Amino acid sequence: MPLQTVESNRLYRQIAEQLRSLIAAGEFAPASRLPAERDLARQLGVSRPSVREALIALEVEGWVEVRTGSGIYVRQPLPRGAAAGHDSAEWGPLELMRARELVEGEVAALAARHAKRAQVAAMAGALARMQEQADAGIVPREGDEAFHAAVAGACGNEVLRDTVMGYWQARSGPLFERLGDYFENPASWSAALVEHAQVLEAIRGRDPQAAREAMHLHLQRACKRYGASWRRANASHTPPAPLQLRRRA
Repeated sequence: MPLQTVESNRLYRQIAEQLRSLIAAGEFAPASRLPAERDLARQLGVSRPSVREALIALEVEGWVEVRTGSGIYVRQPLPRGAAAGHDSAEWGPLELMRARELVEGEVAALAARHAKRAQVAAMAGALARMQEQADAGIVPREGDEAFHAAVAGACGNEVLRDTVMGYWQARSGPLFERLGDYFENPASWSAALVEHAQVLEAIRGRDPQAAREAMHLHLQRACKRYGASWRRANASHTPPAPLQLRRRA
């Protein structure tokens, strides 16, 4: 059963379904290694990030095991209930990041025009909270969300504010969580803190263009971090202290 070129609509789910079907049909035996990400992308006619999302979806479902530095292996034995498949309503993480770049850049520009003093203070407080959490070895998700919520709340448009918060609800899905397990680390969050500070400075300075560019740059770099080579991924989901960032319960 050869791989089929897929259409762009709902891309990572189409890729995951093809690979799931091949595994179920015995084309890839338990404990065997799947073709390399670049080879799958070439055969399917899609980008490597789209293949990455599909492979992580299959890992979340229990069909495959990601061994950083070695490859992607079919699970043995296949877990019970794996055939149920993945929730088709969940957006692909990298596609979500690209949508955020487009929307939140304009939201930041509007915030630079309309933010009140108390709203700018809320952004600064959220950034300080991010720093506190990072310093404590905790993934600063709470402060990160609070910062973007404060920017959205200052844009003066309730539809855009709700749109941004919808993105954050989607960000809590299992695919994004697993992607973060691999690619979120102290270095990535240190970079994100600097990028957030640049957004805040532009909004505080009432410079819409600088705010737009700073938010674009932040989300472009975040997307690039999530799409990095597997060789740069964390060696495991639970690296040893003191480098580990803990997720708040």
